[in-house]
Amino acid sequence: MDDGKMTVRAVERALDILLCFTTETELSLTEIAGKSGLHKSTVHRLLASLEGKGFILRNPSSEKYRLGFRLWELSANLSRSDDPEVLLLPEMEHLRDMLHETVSLYVRDGLERVRIQAVQSNQTIRRVAQVGARLPLYVGASSKVLVAFADRSVQEQVLASPSWPAILEQQTFLRQLEEARELGFATSVEEREPGAAAVSVPIYNRSQKLAAALALSGPSNRLTLEKMREQAPVLKEFAIRMGKMLR
Repeated sequence: MDDGKMTVRAVERALDILLCFTTETELSLTEIAGKSGLHKSTVHRLLASLEGKGFILRNPSSEKYRLGFRLWELSANLSRSDDPEVLLLPEMEHLRDMLHETVSLYVRDGLERVRIQAVQSNQTIRRVAQVGARLPLYVGASSKVLVAFADRSVQEQVLASPSWPAILEQQTFLRQLEEARELGFATSVEEREPGAAAVSVPIYNRSQKLAAALALSGPSNRLTLEKMREQAPVLKEFAIRMGKMLR
């Protein structure tokens, strides 16, 4: 292997280590090795480099690692005031206060949807939505919206994906997409996780291009199918207003 390929591989492995912290605050060397699939010696060497650059901090007392302050410096320049997750946040908070459930904003990234913003419900029993979560496009209300209202090629890519679960019937999915286009919204009840339900609508920008999916989610015993159909017009109104805010 030439030096260029070795350098790129080292970068990939360093990034794999950083990605181990997407769900954990602190990890030991053994835990990082297990999550990344790398040898301990390799992890130890890369952690030392990351620590030297400020991307990783080591707790001497526990011998565990956590993300360093250099990442916070980078994140300070991540979002601008005209980014959707920043620009639409006040409207999402207003929607949450009106309907009292968790509000999320999703965009499509390849064959996945990414939650780029979320406003948690204030109710004691609620659905907690993690910003940055990546979910498949073949299940869930927002997935249906991001596929149903996108270009035809997106639907074809999803259906042809090798990751499509064998237990899911594609004809059923196609009928759900058609229903979403007819109604202007999509719903899901315990499709992705037990006890959870969601209703989602498309957000179009000023050029009438699909920009994102706006979703309302909560416990399925509270957010019933009938309730979601009643709330869909409210989501549509907010989506239209949000779309006018986008460049």
